[in-house]
Amino acid sequence: MIERRRHKRLPIELSLEIKKIYKQDYVIIEDVDAEISVVDISKSGIGFVSKAKLPMDYYFDGKIRLAGNDFFYAVIHIVRGEVEGEDDDRKCYYGAEFVGLAPFLANKIDDYEASLNK
Repeated sequence: MIERRRHKRLPIELSLEIKKIYKQDYVIIEDVDAEISVVDISKSGIGFVSKAKLPMDYYFDGKIRLAGNDFFYAVIHIVRGEVEGEDDDRKCYYGAEFVGLAPFLANKIDDYEASLNK
């Protein structure tokens, strides 16, 4: 299998709450109220798990907390997903990319990686 990832994925434990998701055409879904658990992060995006089934090609805003008090805000685009199980046993795995992340914010992920290697 060919590795398509542009950047190394790093393990992270982070919880986010999604209140609304949106598309570029001003299509907004409010009151989503989905909790997600971020399991890995790279300079290009995040991998996360949720019980909620989220639509592909939608965006949400997130506050990414790294080591210590380091954090940044990002627009996150859901690009792929896989659903396992049904109803209460459902577990959804997603891949999402950061949209327009400034280089100095992407460098915070390099700093996070350095803190893991200490």
